[in-house]
Amino acid sequence: MTKPNLRTRLFLSHMIVMVVGLSTLITVGKVYTPRLFVLHLEQLQGSGFNVIRVKRQLVDGFESAWSRGAFWSVVVGGTTAIGLSYWVSKRIMQPLIQMEQITQRFAAGHLQERVPENEIPELNRLADSFNRMAHDLEGVEQRRRDLVGDLTHELRTPLTVIEGYLEGLADGTIEPSSDIYQRLAKETVRLRRLVNDLQELSKAEAGYLPIQLQPVQIRPLLVAIVQKFSDQLLEESPTLKVDCPDNLPQALADPERVEQVLINLVGNALRYTPEGSITLRAWAEQERVWIAVEDTGKGIAAEDLPHVFERFWRSDRSRDRHSGGTGIGLAISRRLVELQKGTIEAESEVGQGSTFRFSLPILVERPKLLSSLRDRESPESAYPKSKL
Repeated sequence: MTKPNLRTRLFLSHMIVMVVGLSTLITVGKVYTPRLFVLHLEQLQGSGFNVIRVKRQLVDGFESAWSRGAFWSVVVGGTTAIGLSYWVSKRIMQPLIQMEQITQRFAAGHLQERVPENEIPELNRLADSFNRMAHDLEGVEQRRRDLVGDLTHELRTPLTVIEGYLEGLADGTIEPSSDIYQRLAKETVRLRRLVNDLQELSKAEAGYLPIQLQPVQIRPLLVAIVQKFSDQLLEESPTLKVDCPDNLPQALADPERVEQVLINLVGNALRYTPEGSITLRAWAEQERVWIAVEDTGKGIAAEDLPHVFERFWRSDRSRDRHSGGTGIGLAISRRLVELQKGTIEAESEVGQGSTFRFSLPILVERPKLLSSLRDRESPESAYPKSKL
């Protein structure tokens, strides 16, 4: 059995309301109106009018006139109600039919389709929600195409290099040497790094990465990161600094994952900061510890800033892959921070530098709190100790 559509349901609902209203009007009028009329005649009889002889004729005439009036009222009112119900149902259904057609074209691949505004507030909100979803899906589709293109480029370049060297070594056009083998090893490492990053990103997004939460001292971790990078920097490289108070509360986090996030952030800062300084800053705010990597590098344009944590995204697509990385580090960092119940943010200004900061929950020292409560409740602490 086919179920009625929305237009039929709206039309029938209006008809039901009309029928109930008219039925109530006719029933009440038929039952009480003659009685009220008779009561009115009796009042006239008491005022000196003699209506006894014509009382029956008057009542019959009133009922006949009332019935004819009710009949034409039902005909005219019903016809008007039917027309208005059909018009209202059509006005409501028209934008819904239009939205259905647009969604069908959108599903067919026309991602630029949008639903126009409507004077009905509820339908207008529905159209706004669809347009936002369409805009997001259009962006997802564009990023998917970019992802395929970036992956193709990332894989093709080292494979082409390896293939060329191997063919040259096989036919004797290239003499085997340690330099050739180092180049092959370098391209192999590049492929392995890309595969490892992709695998780690997929695990992070699926929530399969193990997170071992434990108390973490932030300052020693920042000092170790600075020391690790300082040993590899040249004299003309930017300086690395740590700005962290000694009494910073401990964070509840995975130290290895926090270190991985910091390595990604500091590595990006060094890549885009040819000179100046990079500061690793940490502070406590309410119930969270914030860690920031601030640089004085080239900065990121405002329109590019919302995309920095997306996979394979680069603000400068002409940048060489060796200097620009795989484009997955920030996406992995965001997911690692989220798995530790934190948030990550980015601020930047072109020519002034960038700031990447993330938060971690502060460790709540429950054992000390419980021991202090026990001391307060113990009988020994309730009274002062006697001096012997």
